[in-house]
Amino acid sequence: MLRYALIFFIVAIIAGVLGFGGIAGGLASIAQILFYIFVVLLVVSLISSLLKKA
Repeated sequence: MLRYALIFFIVAIIAGVLGFGGIAGGLASIAQILFYIFVVLLVVSLISSLLKKA
């Protein structure tokens, strides 16, 4: 999932450089949402692994 966030981020940067502001903003927001989902899943995974060891 982090891979998709990076892909959307790179495409957003390219679109921003080429002057496609609306597309760049949309792709950047998708990348941001995917990144936050990844962070939440990481935290849940870490908490789950800590509880299993206890």
